[in-house]
Amino acid sequence: MSSLSLPVATLGTPRIGPRRELKTALESYWAGKTSQQQLLETAFGLRTANWARQKSLGATIIPSNDFSFYDQVLDTSVMVGAIPEAYGWKGGPVSLKTYFAMARGSQGEEQDASCGHTHHGHGAAAQEMTKWFDTNYHYMVPEFQMGQTFKFSSRKAIEEYDEAKALGYQTRPVLVGPVTFLKLGKSADASFDPVSLLESLVPVYVEVLQELARRGAEWVQIDEPCLVLDLDDAARGALRRAYARFAQEVPGIKIMLTTYFGAIGDNLATALALPVAGLHVDLVRAPHQLSQIAASSIRSDLVISLGVIDGRNVWRSNLPALVDRLKPVVAKLGEGRVQIAPSCSMLHIPINLELETALDPDVKSWLSFSVQKIGELSILARALAGDTGVANALGASERAATARKTSPKIHDAAVAKRLAAIDPAMRSRKSAFASRAEVQRKRFGLPAFPTTTIGSFPQTADVRNARAAHAKGKLSDAQYEQFLKEETARTVRWQEEIGLDVLVHGEFERNDMVQYFGEQLSGFVFTQHAWVQSYGSRCVRPPILFGDVSRPKPMTVEWWRYSQSLTKKPMKAMLTGPVTILNWSFVRDDMPRSEACRQIALALRDEVTDLEKAGATMIQIDEAALREGLPLRRSDWKTYLDWAVESFRICSTGVADATQIHTHMCYSEFNAIIDAIAAMDADVISLETSRSKMELLDAFTSFKYPNDIGPGIYDIHSPRVPDTTEMKELMTLARKRLSDSQLWINPDCGLKTRSWEEVRPALVNMVAAARELRKAS
Repeated sequence: MSSLSLPVATLGTPRIGPRRELKTALESYWAGKTSQQQLLETAFGLRTANWARQKSLGATIIPSNDFSFYDQVLDTSVMVGAIPEAYGWKGGPVSLKTYFAMARGSQGEEQDASCGHTHHGHGAAAQEMTKWFDTNYHYMVPEFQMGQTFKFSSRKAIEEYDEAKALGYQTRPVLVGPVTFLKLGKSADASFDPVSLLESLVPVYVEVLQELARRGAEWVQIDEPCLVLDLDDAARGALRRAYARFAQEVPGIKIMLTTYFGAIGDNLATALALPVAGLHVDLVRAPHQLSQIAASSIRSDLVISLGVIDGRNVWRSNLPALVDRLKPVVAKLGEGRVQIAPSCSMLHIPINLELETALDPDVKSWLSFSVQKIGELSILARALAGDTGVANALGASERAATARKTSPKIHDAAVAKRLAAIDPAMRSRKSAFASRAEVQRKRFGLPAFPTTTIGSFPQTADVRNARAAHAKGKLSDAQYEQFLKEETARTVRWQEEIGLDVLVHGEFERNDMVQYFGEQLSGFVFTQHAWVQSYGSRCVRPPILFGDVSRPKPMTVEWWRYSQSLTKKPMKAMLTGPVTILNWSFVRDDMPRSEACRQIALALRDEVTDLEKAGATMIQIDEAALREGLPLRRSDWKTYLDWAVESFRICSTGVADATQIHTHMCYSEFNAIIDAIAAMDADVISLETSRSKMELLDAFTSFKYPNDIGPGIYDIHSPRVPDTTEMKELMTLARKRLSDSQLWINPDCGLKTRSWEEVRPALVNMVAAARELRKAS
C-alpha cells in the first residue's frame, strides 16, 4: 500500500462468513451435533480471516469486538450483567447456555451449568426482539428496572482485542455506547426512564476501558447512534456525564465517538463538546452534515471520521466525485485530523461481489460489497492524500457511474406513464370497514377467535434439498412441481385435521418472502452468495432493485388455485407488500424511495386483481417492514408514512367488499404510527406480540382501532413450545385490551424457520386454546 494515504477505518464488517459459516456452526451447536469448543473454533477462524482480509485490502484502523454469536446489544447486556432473573444467572462468567437462552428462550426444565440454577415450568422466554434503528437487523431488547445494578460480567471485548493483538493486529475495539444501550432498553414500568441508570452503568464501562488500556489499546470506537435521534435534555446530559467520566478516569485511551444512520442535527453542539478524540459522521444518509461540520468551531485536535462510502447499500461509489467534494474539507482540517470510513458498520451488506458469477455484467459493474467497499475506501484515502497511483481506479469508477446513469436497462417509459395515471379511486376501498365486515361475516361464517397462521410452514431439509436439486438440474421441473404439490397437500390436510379455521398453503415453492416476488418482477436482480445477517443465525439474501418495476405475468395465482382446490375452508392468498419489498431490498439510489415503492404497488395491484378473479376470498399482503422504514427523526415521519400507506392502499383497494384483506406486521412500537396503520384499512392485521406480553396492543386500545386484529401468541423466533395455558394467558391479556369480536388467534410470524417437531405441538396447543376460550365465553 502507498505511504500516501489517509487512515482508513471500517467500523465493523459482516460476521457470518463468505459461505455463512457462522450460521452453519450455530445451528449445528444448537442441534447438539457439535460441541461448544467446535463453535468457538469456528468463531476464531472467522475473526482471524476478517482481520486479515481488511488489512490486505488497505484498512489501517481495524475493529475488534464487532463479531457476535447473536447480536451486539445482547453482548452488551451480558458484558454489564443486565441479565434478568428468569435466566438463572447468579453472577460469575456468563455461559453460552445463558446467552442463548436470552436470545432464543429455554424449553421446560433445564440446568444452567454456569450457576447450577434449574429453570422450571414453561422455561424462560427469549428477550423481546426488535429492529436496530431503521435497518432490517434485529437486536435483543435489554430489560431494566429501577435500582438495577450492573457488573462487569463478560470479558469478550478484552479477549477479542487480545486475540487480534496476538496475531499482530492493533485493533480498535468497538462498544455499544452506554447512552444508546440504555435508550434501546425497556422497563416493565412505563414511567421509568432507563437513562436514569447511567451512574450505575458507567463504572462498568470505565472498568472495560481501563482494562483495554492496560492491554495496549490506543483507541476505542464507542457507537452512540442515539445522537441521530430526537434527544431530550436528560439524554444529552447523560452523554455529557458519561464521556466526562471516561475522560477523567481513562485518560490514556482515545475514543472515536461513532454516529450513523442519519444527521446529528440539533445534537451536534452536544457531540462536538464531548471530551472525545474523534467523531464519526454519516455523510451518506446526511450529506449536508459535511458543510455543517466544516463551518463549526471544533477543537483543533478533534479527529473527524468521514462516513462517505455507503455501509448499508450495495452501489459502487463515484470516487472522483467524492474526491472533489472532500478535498476542501481535508484541506481545512488537515490530513492528520481526517479518517475515511463507511457511513456505518458494513454488517448490513454482503461480503464479496466476486462470488457472484451469474449476475448481469452491466449490473455487476455498478455494485460494491464489503470487500469492494474497503477497496474503495483505500483508493479514496490515497487519492485525497495526493497519490497519483490510483488514477486508473478513479477512471474506472467514473466510467461505471456514467454507464449506470445512462443505461436503458434502468428506465421503462410504460411504468412512468402508469405512475402518472394513479388517481384517488385507486387509493381507497369501495366501502368503510363496518360495512365490509358485515358482508365478510356472512360470507365466511367463522367462529369466535378464528385461528390461522401467518403463511409459511417449516422449510425442512427435504424442501431445501429439493430446491437445490432443481436449481442444479438434478430434479426436472415436473418432478419439482410434484414434490411441492405433495408438501402443500400434506400441510393443508394437517391444518384441517387439527381444526384451523383459515388455512395457508405453506409457501414451499418460495425461497424468501421478498426474493420470490422480486424474481418475477422486472427491475430486480438476485445473487447467489450475497447473504446478510438479520439476527442470530437468520440470514437473508436481499434482492437488488436496479430499475423500473413491473409484473410481466401472474406470480401466485396457480399455487393459490391448486391449494384452494384441496379444501373447502378459506385459503389465504399470500403476498408480500410493496413497502416490505422495498425495505428488504437493496434499493436503487438514483430515484426517491417513494417512487420505487409506488411502482411495486402497481405491480402487486395487478396480482391482487388476478387472485380475486381466480376466486380468492382472503388475500394477505404482508407489511412486516413498514415500521422499520420510519425515519429516525419525527419531523420526517409524515412524509414517509403518507407514501407508505398510499402504496399499500394502491395494491390492496381494488377488490370487492366481500374480499377480506389481511396484513401482517413484525415487532414494532405501534403507538406513534397507529394513525397510519388505521389508514391502511386492512380488514385483519396480525402482529408479533407474544414477547411483549401484549403490551404492543396498548396502542390499538387507546386509539380504539376498529378493524380485526390477530395478536401473536406463539413466539416463532424461539424453539420453545408454549403450552395451552400460556397461550390462553396471552389471549386473556389481549381480551383486556380489545373486544372479542375483533380478535383472531395466530402465531407471531411465519413458521419457515421452525421444525415440524416444534410447530405441530405449538399449533395444536393454539387451536386448543381457542376452543377453550370459545367455551368459556
